This record gives sequence, C-alpha cells and structure tokens, in this order.
Amino acid sequence: MKTSKFCRHKFQFLFLAFSLTIFSVAHAQEQQTSAESALSPKFGIKGGLNLTNFSSDNFSDSHLKPGFNVGVFSKLPITEGFSIQPELLYSLKGAKSDYNNFIQGSGDYRFNLGYVELPVLAVVNLTKNFSIHLGGYAAYLTNANVKDVNSNGTIQDITDLNADNFNRWDFGLAGGVGFDIENFMIGARYNYGLSKIGKSGNVSGDVLGDAKNNGLSIYVGFGF
Repeated sequence: MKTSKFCRHKFQFLFLAFSLTIFSVAHAQEQQTSAESALSPKFGIKGGLNLTNFSSDNFSDSHLKPGFNVGVFSKLPITEGFSIQPELLYSLKGAKSDYNNFIQGSGDYRFNLGYVELPVLAVVNLTKNFSIHLGGYAAYLTNANVKDVNSNGTIQDITDLNADNFNRWDFGLAGGVGFDIENFMIGARYNYGLSKIGKSGNVSGDVLGDAKNNGLSIYVGFGF
C-alpha cells in the first residue's frame, strides 16, 4: 500500500510538471530588468522558511516542522523566456513525531536535519515577471540531531542519533513558482525527496522505515 501511494504521488507530481511546462513554453516571455537592454546572467542571495515533513504513514501534515533555507543562486538565460537556475543552499529540514504514554507523558520528537543542497531548475516565464521552476536537487547531510520536547517544557537531546546514523545523500524533485520585480524575487517551491532518510541496519532505519524528505520552501532573494 505504501508503494502504490508513493507511485501515485510521484505520477501526479510528474504529470503536473509536464503540463505546466507545455503550457508555459507556449506563453513564455522575456524577463529582464528595466536597466538591462538584453538578457544577462544574474547572481544573487536568497533565503526563507521551510515547512517540512517526512513522507511516511507515521508522519501526517500535523507534524510539519519549521526550518530555514539560505544561500546563493545564479540565473543563466538560455533563450528568451527560458533560464537555468542552479543554487547552493544550506537547508534545515525534518519533522515532528508525537508521543503520549504513561511512562514518558506527552510531547514530541523533533528531527532536525541540516543539508548542503544543490538544486538545479529550469525557469520558464509565463509572463515577464511570473515564472514556474521545475527540476531536481542533490543534498548532503552535514548535521543532525533529534530532540525530545516534553509537554512539561523539558528538552533533551537523543544522543544515540546524529548525522552518522542517517543516510548522508538525498536526491529529489523540485517544482514551484516565482515572481520577480526588477532584481527582487519572491517564490515558493515544493521539494519531493526520493531517497530514504534512515540508514539500513541502524536505529534510524528502524524508526523511520522508508520515510523521505518533503516540504514547502518560501523564499525571497535579490539578484545582482
């Protein structure tokens, strides 16, 4: 059942991406600032909010965990209305898992996973200022911790779980929208992980099973 659910979501994501791409190619328009006489590469900084979770039956939407993303980007025009946008980010992801029992009381476990992430996206303009972004990402886990946050206010680190207990590499699909005003941009992106987070033969693999990263990123940026 988990496999069919995963396949269905993956198909829906790919179908949406394909439909948007076909539509946008037919309506693509040039994107440049008023100070530019022609298309030119842009480099800039960006950052924002992550709302992430694990794609697993053990983690529902109520377990979204806030994090952040920050880094640099480059926008390389290929032709009018079409660009390639590579980025290099630090992105804090994870999820929450509730518990409520007689021994521990109530609270939640918070998985905090920090990645150095390399998204590469095709940017297609629907209008001069509005665009869709489709592509993928590769990420490397640099730090991780799991905290036990009890309802009585106590917070404890679970020392048995750190970055070495999780799979270091993560890969996935990414898609979103962006709005540009001169050199300022704002956007939202959904990342759909394809790699298991937990390491086989490790406690993280036993706890997380086939869980994968997914979540929404909302960001602002400034190009030069």
